[in-house]
Amino acid sequence: MAGDISTSRHVIIVGANHRSSSLALRDRLFVEDPAVGLFFDRLRAQGVDEAMVLSTCDRVEVQAAHANRDAAGRAITTALAEQAGMDPAELAGALYTHWDADAVRHIFTVTASLDSQVVGEPQVLGQVKAGHRMARAADMIGPTLEPLYQAAYGAAKRVRTQTAIGERPVSIAAAAVQLARDLHGDLARCSGLLIGAGEMGELVAGEMLAGGMSSFTVIHPTEARAQAAARAMDCHFAPYDDMARLLAEADVTVAALGRHLHVLTSDMVMGALKGRRRKPVFLIDTGIPGDIEPAVNRLDGAFLYDLNDLEQVALEGLANRETEAREAWRIVDADVAAYLHGRAERAAVPALMSLRDHFEDMRAKTLEEAPDSAERATRLLINRLLHGPSRAMREIASQKSALELEDAERALNQLFDLGEETKG
Repeated sequence: MAGDISTSRHVIIVGANHRSSSLALRDRLFVEDPAVGLFFDRLRAQGVDEAMVLSTCDRVEVQAAHANRDAAGRAITTALAEQAGMDPAELAGALYTHWDADAVRHIFTVTASLDSQVVGEPQVLGQVKAGHRMARAADMIGPTLEPLYQAAYGAAKRVRTQTAIGERPVSIAAAAVQLARDLHGDLARCSGLLIGAGEMGELVAGEMLAGGMSSFTVIHPTEARAQAAARAMDCHFAPYDDMARLLAEADVTVAALGRHLHVLTSDMVMGALKGRRRKPVFLIDTGIPGDIEPAVNRLDGAFLYDLNDLEQVALEGLANRETEAREAWRIVDADVAAYLHGRAERAAVPALMSLRDHFEDMRAKTLEEAPDSAERATRLLINRLLHGPSRAMREIASQKSALELEDAERALNQLFDLGEETKG
């Protein structure tokens, strides 16, 4: 467990997301829930004792607190490299590092879902909270990260309640469900296939299941990712090599890999349509960039929608989304500033407590020496309280530069509200 003085620790984040790295690398870095404990052991072995792991399709990052930010950054990079089975040098360029105010702002923006591929995606907050719970259970959350997460949750709640930005992804998923019903009728007679484990894909699949779809199957090139997504949605998973068979069986297919290449081609979908005896199929491409070849739209019986298509169905226009995003950023920036201001104020508390204890000790000793004379006691107290600062100021005046003396005088003016410049 981290130490008691949270303000003496830096907040550090090291990780890889959809902008800094490839999906293949994030697959290697991915930390499954059962492996989180072992990952924390790696961090402890490197001297990091306050940290949380956030491992999703879009990002794998460690959020930590440590007295030495550079040592912590190296330790986290080493632990991530071990997770991926790589040399730390191989991760150069793929990992980002944030610390202090930038790290605080990053945690706020991720928690409020302003850093996702799909801005406002509501699953991110749940993922942060799940990672927080696992870290707390492993005794890896201390007095630096705990108040930081509580403040970030508060900002995320304000974004949800004071803007409509969170409605966008939900309405996109709802639009997908309605389109599926328009095409197939009762979803209880339908089955679905999720290719990949992107957050928006999982959201759409979850809405389909909530809308009454009888079954959903998840596949992923990394089987552990398919298992994790299926476990989260309480549905089935299957080997990735079964894609052709599952594609022919699925009435609704959701693609969510985002691998910068087409996972489904028109030939593959044509083969699936033949296996379905031309029964139509609804394909939803949530990948960024797209996972499904656009030529699929020219096939009879194939109805392909990407996120832009669904958004046109779900929202009135782009201007509303941009307005809501600006308001969300204003809320997050204000809450980050308030948190950092409060943290800076808390940093002064130990020194003020020590000063108060020192003054109280002086007062008690003075009263022992002059218990019956208020005038003598107060003169003694003033002389004793000023003895240390006076000696220090004389040493600064005689041994330091004029600029350092001016800084010390300025500090005296500010601390004791002297009202005018102190003369040296």
